[in-house]
This record gives sequence, structure tokens and C-alpha cells, in this order.
Amino acid sequence: MKNTSITLDQGYIDQVKQTVTPHWGELGWVTYKRTYARWLPEKNRSENWDETVKRVIEGNINLDPRLKDSPANEVVDELTDEAKSLFKLVYGLGATPSGRNLWVSGTDYQKRNGDSLNNCWFIAIRPQKYGDSHIVPDYLGQTQEAVSMPFSFLFDQLMKGGGVGFSVVQDNIQKIPTVDNKIDLTIVIDKKSASYADSVKLGATDKDEWAKQNDGKSDYVYYNLPDTREGWVLANARLVDMHFNQTNAENKTKLVLNISRIRPYGAKIHGFGGTASGPMPLVEMLFDINNIINNRVGGNLTSVDCTDICNLIGKTVVAGNVRRSAELALGTSTDQDFITMKQDKDKLYHHRWASNNSVAIDSNFDEYEPIANGIRENGEPGIVNLDLSRNYGRIIDGYQKDIDGDVEGTNPCGEISLANGEPCNLFEVFPYIAEQQGWKLKDVFRLATRYAKRVTFSDYDWEISRNIIYKNRRIGVSMSGIQDWLLNDLGHRVVTGFEDSTDEETGAKIKKPIYDPQGIKMVTEAYQAVIDADKEYSKTLNCNESIKHTTVKPSGTVAKLAGASEGMHFHYAGYLIQRIRFQASDPLLKALDACGYYSEPDIYSPNTTCVEFPLRAAHADSKNFASAGTVSIEEQFATQAFLQTYWSDNAVSCTVTFQSNEGDKITPLFEQYRHVIKSTSLLPYYGGSLKQAPKEPIDKVKYEERKAEITGDVAQVFAEQNDDQKDLELVDQTDCESGACPVK
Repeated sequence: MKNTSITLDQGYIDQVKQTVTPHWGELGWVTYKRTYARWLPEKNRSENWDETVKRVIEGNINLDPRLKDSPANEVVDELTDEAKSLFKLVYGLGATPSGRNLWVSGTDYQKRNGDSLNNCWFIAIRPQKYGDSHIVPDYLGQTQEAVSMPFSFLFDQLMKGGGVGFSVVQDNIQKIPTVDNKIDLTIVIDKKSASYADSVKLGATDKDEWAKQNDGKSDYVYYNLPDTREGWVLANARLVDMHFNQTNAENKTKLVLNISRIRPYGAKIHGFGGTASGPMPLVEMLFDINNIINNRVGGNLTSVDCTDICNLIGKTVVAGNVRRSAELALGTSTDQDFITMKQDKDKLYHHRWASNNSVAIDSNFDEYEPIANGIRENGEPGIVNLDLSRNYGRIIDGYQKDIDGDVEGTNPCGEISLANGEPCNLFEVFPYIAEQQGWKLKDVFRLATRYAKRVTFSDYDWEISRNIIYKNRRIGVSMSGIQDWLLNDLGHRVVTGFEDSTDEETGAKIKKPIYDPQGIKMVTEAYQAVIDADKEYSKTLNCNESIKHTTVKPSGTVAKLAGASEGMHFHYAGYLIQRIRFQASDPLLKALDACGYYSEPDIYSPNTTCVEFPLRAAHADSKNFASAGTVSIEEQFATQAFLQTYWSDNAVSCTVTFQSNEGDKITPLFEQYRHVIKSTSLLPYYGGSLKQAPKEPIDKVKYEERKAEITGDVAQVFAEQNDDQKDLELVDQTDCESGACPVK
């Protein structure tokens, strides 16, 4: 029986291009070109937007399992029509798949590896079985638990471009056995390797010299690392597991790792894309991790040790060019060593920057002030209420015991509560833009739901992930530009005021938010459209309905494409300078300079150029417009609570910005919304106080002055300058947004 493949007709694509104009934001095309346009070697150029959308939609629509084994004509016709609708919607930027999908959907890499379609993952740091996963160390059986497994999972997913949340709560850490062995680690490299000199500087040893000194000896474990992602993961797994007798069957305490095969710095990575870092970051990481575990021989690893190991892995992945590392460490709320670990500035600058740190709480938690103190000091920790996540969907739907009972943590941005090994699976709707382009929102949310549902039918590498994905079929249909939509359709913000009230449990005086009834109706109808679409499609595909369906993601990068406010967040300012950093060799810089954009050398990183983009927010001149610099901390909490109550059955990612005089309000607001908000984080509002800050508020006059200096169209100038684009490859330089690291 033959599988059928859906392909979009070029004639239809040309028709859409003539009738639909993409809703590019002022940063949209530049963000797209540097982040999501893949290189086309056969054409010696990078993709154009219609080519990206075609690739992405075809990659997704062909995941429908009904296309296997010669499907009926009506199925092919149905999915072809759906692919056309999705193309038109995404091409116009009324909605988009997640950034992960924009980058990898429809590629050969995605067809081999479905993991790459998911933004982020969660893993519990405790001994676990590898199962029949694609990575199983040869010294282990599928059913044997190993301390290395969660670190291998994290390493593997980070190297595929996903972010990883991980749990180091005491219940997990206490399951890790006593460290039995001190391991003598030697890393060897051949003189012929281009990485030889740099690796030796970091502690590696000449391979031939080592061989001479150890001729005839057999008191060591020797591993030749292949030049693959799996090789890096397995090297670290072997190192970790040799410290524990239950996974050190050979009872040896010397490990020799040969890194000679690993491709050098700058070599191209085929499949995922980008260029290699060389073995040097791996060398440094392995020595550092070995030192951490060796220091615990006869004792036990701590939550801080395990977080350090994950952070060191993340640091290593960041060194790999296109890949970026987003991590969230979730600890116990009473674990002061974990809560204060970033106060060690040397370790913070060395590797502890690699994760945002949060603590797990329940609805009975009442020790918010120490957390608030940490937030006022350095913006951490965030909080994750696992009780709410396990027992509630939307808050308005009430308590539903264990409706999501396997939840143990969250993804790095906090919008999806996840079980062990589970990913977040996102699609993003810009309702304000979709309405402007004539779409019925019910149709848009139906398309979004079906797109995300198909992702759950991908082939996944890890057994633990396959099992939970097929059980839960969790999706995350998100909205972005929410503030633009509500302000446009309501004429004002959704929080219309506050009334004096009393907390029924504590007796504390609170300000209860008043929500616009029409705003409640708008998001409720959108939610119901998602639920209806999921029920219909799940029945058609004969699979479980999704355990949860809706969310609000932070949307740092994807929102820039359409120029929308990010997720639920208010625009940073009505008018602002957005600074974006590019590698000094990036071909986009020449076009930006020709068009009049101001740039200067980055003061923080060598060989990097900082470019300034003047931006205007939608409705910036409306009397009801509010920005992160003007909206109160109370209204931000109330807005997150509104979306958690009426829209999101997963969670709502929110980084509340607070002014210096609002710090004392954090604890009472945590207490007020303890039964509503599933996760949140806070950061001080810096405004323009930091040098070369990513965002600097400006006034309308300065915006118009800077805008007048821009005299060309970047897309047109770039195309003219790069007529012959041979050897031209764009590099993602995406910045972090809203205190979290978005992943492509």
C-alpha cells in the first residue's frame, strides 16, 4: 500500500500572493529572514516567505495518519482544501505555527525526527529507564534505571533546538543513589584534528602519547565519540553512570574519551542546519560535570549539583551556533540552597545563567515573602502551582480532580504544564490581524487546532515521550497580540476597574478586578471553537481527545513577524527603539545600512553589531493604550488571571514588569491569585536605563525622526545586493524576550 502526499499547487500559491499581503511588522521581514528562511542550495539563496509557508504547511498536513495506505479521494480532497486555507492564513500572518515549525516543518530532518517540531520539553531529574529510545547506552538494558537518563534526555532535546524544563524537587533528588566512584577522566585527540590545539588548552591529551603510556593496560573504559549528536549524549551518559556501581558493571574508574572524529569549529551541520562549535565546549563540560560528581563520592548529589549539570549542558549547547538553550529549573519552595544558588556570581557568570529558576508550590502555600524578596533582588524565583495544573483546566470550569494528574512541571516559559517526558506543542493565532484580513475566528481556531493535533502523530525518539504524547495528545493553541485585539474590539482594556473586596479565606482586603463582559464572551467563544474542533478531529482520527488545548505563550520572536504585542503582554512602550544583535558577518547588515538603519558595535560581545529599529505599537495614540511601563502591577496580574480563567486550560506565560515602588505589592498579589494563576514570573521594568538595552522607550517625535532616516525597503535592497547569493547563509541572532528564552 502506498502513502499519499499532499502538495500545494503553485498556481494557487501565485493567486494568494496576488490577493493577500503579509501583515509584516516593522521588524517582521528582517526577523523572518534571519531566523526562519532556510538555505536552498539548489537555488543558491535562502527561502522567500511563500516558500517557507509552503514547506511548513505541506510538512504538517502530511502528518495526518489517514494519508497512509492509499486513502480515499475524499480524504485527499479534504486535506488539500485544508492545506490551501492554512497557506492563505499563515502567508497573511493572521496566524502562524510555532517558530520551531517555521524552521523545521517539511524538511528531511523533520521527516526523520518528529521531536524537532515541539518547542519545549519537561523531564524529572531522577533515575529512569531509557526504554526502547533511540539513545540507549550499550552497557544498559532497556529496563535498567540510570542516573544519566534525564540528563541524556535534556542534552538530546536541547541539541535538537528545543527548550527543557526540569525538576530538581527534593522528592526527585532523594531518589538518586549515593555516589560510589571517583572517576579519572581522560579526553584524547589526534594531532591531525583541526581542534587539537584548542582542545589541549582545555585539558585534552595527545591520543598517541596517551596510547604509548597505556600500551597493554586494560583498566579503563575507552569510547570513540562518533561525529553525531548521539555521540555527545552517550559520552556524558557514560561519564555520569560510571560514578554509580549499579550502572558500572565493568567496575572500572578510568574513562577515556576520544574526540578526534568531531567536526571542527565552523563546519556545517547538515539536517538541522547551522555550523559546528567543535569539540571544545564538550571538553570543558565533561571535565566540569566530572568534578561536580567526584566531589560527592560517598555522599549524594544535591538539587544544586543537578541544576549545575543541566546548566553546563545548556551552556555547551548554546555554543553550537543555530541551537539555543532554554531551561527552567523547578525546585522545592523550602530549598534555600536552590533558591539562592545564583547569588554565587562566579558560577552565575560561568553557567548558572543557563536556566530560569522557579519553585513548585501548592494552593495552600503561604510563604510568599521570601520568594518576593528574591524577585525584588534579582527577578527570581518564579512560581509554578502544580496543584492548580493537576486539578484545573480553565479556572471557570472548576475543580476537576486529577484532570491532568501526571503533571510534574512546566516548559521553560511556563505556559504548558507537563508530565515527565512530555513536550509543548504550539500554534499561535493573531486574532486582531485575522479579523482585519476577513477571517472568521472560529475558522482560524479550527485550523490551528487541527494543525497542532497532527504534530502529535509524528515519530518521536524517546519511549517516555511517545507514551505520554499518545495518551494526552496535548496541544497548545495560543493567542498573541491579545492587547491589540481587546483594545480594538472593545475600545478599551479588558480590566475596566477594581472594586474593594475581602479574601474569603484570609480576610485580607483586596482589589477585585472588573472584567468587560464582552471580553469574556470573546475569549470564551474562541475557547469553545478549539474544543469543538478537537472533538471533531479526534473522532475522525480515532484518537484520544486532547487532555488540554489552549494557552498563552510569550511569543518573543514570532510576534515580531506580524508586529503584534507579545502573548498577553502589553507593548513595552507606545514608541520604542528595538535593538537586535547580528554577527558582524551577517549579510543583512549591508542592506540595513543602505536603508538608513543606525548600527554600532555591540558593547557586550565581540564581532557583533547592534542595530536599532524604531517601532510604533498598534493603537499607540489611543487614550486607552497602556504599555509595560505604565500599566500597574495589579492590572497585569488581573489580566493574567482573566486569561487563565476564561481562555487557557493549560497555563498562561506572563512576566509581570513592576516599578521600583511596586515591589511591596508582590506578596499580597501572589496570595490574592493563589487559586487562579498556575505559573508566573516577575522582572523590574528597566525602561531605557541599560546601555544598548533590547528595548528603549522613546517619544513620538523621536520615533518620527528616526523613521524618516529610513529610506529604503530592506527586502528589496537585500534582493538587489544578493543577486548571486552563492555561499550566503543567514544566522539566527534572536534575543531573549520578557525574561525568558524563546526557542525557534
